[in-house]
Amino acid sequence: MYREDDFSRLELRLRSCIDNYRYFRSRLEPGTRMLVLVKANAYGHGAVEFAAMLQGAGADYLAVAYPVEGIELRQAGISTPILVLTAGNDFYNEIIEYRLEPSIPNVISLKKFVGILREKGLRDYPVHIKLDTGMHRLGFSTGELEELTTVLAESPEVRVKSVFSHLCVAEDPSQDEFTLGQIRMFEENSGTIIRKIGYKPMRHILNSAGIERFPQYQFDMVRLGVGIYGISALPGVHLSPVASLKCKILQIKTLSPEDTVGYGRFGHAAPSGTTIATIPVGYADGIDRRLGRGNFSFSLNGHRVPTIGNICMDMCMLDITGVPAEVGDTVTIFGDDPTVSEIADALGTIPYEIMASVPRRIERIIIRK
Repeated sequence: MYREDDFSRLELRLRSCIDNYRYFRSRLEPGTRMLVLVKANAYGHGAVEFAAMLQGAGADYLAVAYPVEGIELRQAGISTPILVLTAGNDFYNEIIEYRLEPSIPNVISLKKFVGILREKGLRDYPVHIKLDTGMHRLGFSTGELEELTTVLAESPEVRVKSVFSHLCVAEDPSQDEFTLGQIRMFEENSGTIIRKIGYKPMRHILNSAGIERFPQYQFDMVRLGVGIYGISALPGVHLSPVASLKCKILQIKTLSPEDTVGYGRFGHAAPSGTTIATIPVGYADGIDRRLGRGNFSFSLNGHRVPTIGNICMDMCMLDITGVPAEVGDTVTIFGDDPTVSEIADALGTIPYEIMASVPRRIERIIIRK
């Protein structure tokens, strides 16, 4: 019978989280607030575990994508203010019940939320107004500001806690003209809202790359996303990876030259024989099938060992020929070596996708040292 620690785990290093947080904080003015994104299960890191670390580190706000994510955090005892970025129109009662703060991207959503607050006899409920400055995903355009401010003026049920927008190419120096145009539009349109409503909510537009590359536009708050997890937009900046995906070898086999490995028999033993190790992670654990057939190597006892054969749903096999190893030894899928960025580069994607692909069935363990 297997023990729990025979299977895979995602180790979250508190020290790395705090180091990264302090790095981004060091680029800000003392009074600038920090919002940290914990959507998509904290980019695959474990929302409850990560939110608890950030609450202890002093984050001013947390942000999730959907109401259900915010409810999970509240039920786990997280008390930090939580912004719901994609609040929708159907869960406003739950948002109010769990003291979540919705992003409002259009007048239809605003009127519906105001109506529910009015029915409950509530006033001054915090909302966050989303502006579209060029990403064209969600948010108020310039031509919609007059209607927006008219509704806000007639609705004491809500109070604008912040006005914000999102940069879509802040990490790309070749598109800085577009980014600066977004910032100018945001400054003008948020300024219009502030003048019309007669009070000054917080403003925020910088994401992780924006904090690093455009700190002069930090306004009142910034939104730290992938940066807190160890990814920098600046060359030469090496942040600490917070998460390490690890597992233990389940079995070791020595193959004869004629043997094959895995589904489809795409793994072939060398003429001199091959030693393989089977580990308990597969594509259901976020290990992309394109990493199979020797296309990527993981770390074992100080050596990089390539995959052999196809990645299975719950397991994959490694060619460990010549590497001293025993059943129970630890294999690192990503962490310090290899890094999430290495895997992303091998797959032609971004680190976000690799991290967010780690499912909830992988146990999260906080390393506090």
